[in-house]
Amino acid sequence: MLTVGLDVHQRSSSLCILDTNGKAPTVGCVAILSQDQWQVLIPEAHPGYISWSDYQRNQQQLHACAQTHGHDRRQSPPGQGPALLQGLVICGLCGQRMTVRYHARRGRFVPDYVCQRDGIENGHRICQCVPGAAIDEAIAQLLLQSVEPMNLHLVWAVQQELQTRLQEADRLRCQQVERARFEADLAKRRYMQVDPDNRLVADTLEAEWNQSLRALDEAQQQYERQREADRRVLDEQAQRRILALADDFPSVWRDPQTPDRERKRMVRLLLEDVTLVKTDQITVQIRFKGGAQRTLSVPALRGAWELRKTNPQVIARIDQLLDHHTDGQVAWQLNQQGLHAGQGATYTTGMVARVRRTYHLRSRYERLREKGMLTMEEMAEQLHVATATVKRWRHAGLLRAYAYDDKSQCLYEPPGHNQPVKSQGRKLSERCRFPQIVTHSTHEVQHAT
Repeated sequence: MLTVGLDVHQRSSSLCILDTNGKAPTVGCVAILSQDQWQVLIPEAHPGYISWSDYQRNQQQLHACAQTHGHDRRQSPPGQGPALLQGLVICGLCGQRMTVRYHARRGRFVPDYVCQRDGIENGHRICQCVPGAAIDEAIAQLLLQSVEPMNLHLVWAVQQELQTRLQEADRLRCQQVERARFEADLAKRRYMQVDPDNRLVADTLEAEWNQSLRALDEAQQQYERQREADRRVLDEQAQRRILALADDFPSVWRDPQTPDRERKRMVRLLLEDVTLVKTDQITVQIRFKGGAQRTLSVPALRGAWELRKTNPQVIARIDQLLDHHTDGQVAWQLNQQGLHAGQGATYTTGMVARVRRTYHLRSRYERLREKGMLTMEEMAEQLHVATATVKRWRHAGLLRAYAYDDKSQCLYEPPGHNQPVKSQGRKLSERCRFPQIVTHSTHEVQHAT
């Protein structure tokens, strides 16, 4: 059987009828079931201090602002933090709502959007953690581009076209109501003209009249509801206010005095939700309130080690320069060519040496040794002279030498069959066999060509 209960907890004027599954109703019973379990609802059945529509709006606002992380809630009330999409972000991998985590960087709070529900409930690892600074900036730029005069003019034109179609649909619904009214009037005239003594015919005509009245009432209510929903015509004054928003919105958004909470409220007026997927880049899928969708690709934030990592092209260039230059000379060449280390730093001898060791590049010494170059001791032993004589002959141009570091240490080219020998009475300058050694920079060492 059905029992009637007063919905006291809502404090509005409505009456609900509940199914007790054949049990006898209790006198003065109060409805405690949720609204989706009600069998019959009669709004405005008794006077209340708020209307049923106001109550429904209040319930929706309370539901949207609930702090509970329930499966039926996607949003939460805007907080004081700088995270622009707080409460609007959905994980693109598992579909769960993502929360906000802040960390301090250079004296300000930077948000991260984290999908951690499964980790909290089941002890699993975090689904994904997405840096939020770049995403918030991309969303802000998108909103500023969307609220432009040209876009608003297009929206106005579409609104006018939709309004024209709605007016045509309203005319058709009005004709349907008139048709139902005509049927009700016809049934009324038939009933009024029947002989009262013919009860069987009178009852049939009365039933048809009642049925036509119900159809008329239903058509009239549907017409009023649809007309109220379609009543969105914007007059010229409203159009000017909307177009003025194109100038006001960017200024309000960029104003340092605008609180973060107000920016979040502006975002919630325009966006439904945002879905994030992090791979080698961050894919941002945006749903607007009107149903439009946009997809953005944001570069993933690189770590500190990635920011300081040497470019592979620079590594290849260093490998080429080491065939003919020392570490210091390579650093000078890179700076002259406009190549920079991580975060724009200029190269030094130590940087080149670290890059060489890190990427296992052969040093200048190893490359010269592979070409058969000799050390000073080996050259002295081959010429049967002292090492001081080898050094003096190198400076005089009798031997060809190649620097392998930035401390004037060299390796010598084998002299071959025409090797120098000691000669009494002849100046070394007269016996020079190779060009004068040239230096290009204070950072370079002398080397023979």
